[in-house]
Amino acid sequence: HRWGRACATPCSAPSPTPTAKESNPCMAFYCYILECADGTFYTGWTTDPPRREKQHNAGRGARYTRDRRPVKLAYIEELPDRSAAMKRELAIKAMARARKKMLVEESRQAHK
Repeated sequence: HRWGRACATPCSAPSPTPTAKESNPCMAFYCYILECADGTFYTGWTTDPPRREKQHNAGRGARYTRDRRPVKLAYIEELPDRSAAMKRELAIKAMARARKKMLVEESRQAHK
């Protein structure tokens, strides 16, 4: 995946249980921005951005994106844990549209 980074800590434990996900150093958390078909932005967080994009496009994502399909990943930011991802999501949601657009454009330039 072009936005993610490899886990720097080797995993010696078996797959984590749902309650242990946040303490697993190999579990990545992401904050993302989707660009909807009508040009609006939707912000969320996930552990698997491509899977989440597919869910939104299948109509199984947020209610907001259901009538604005297709959506595409426009911005992804990896965070150290779920709490940080959720806080970043709120911070991005509080931004003006122009600032969100700038994040998206900066990300596109960096990944060309």
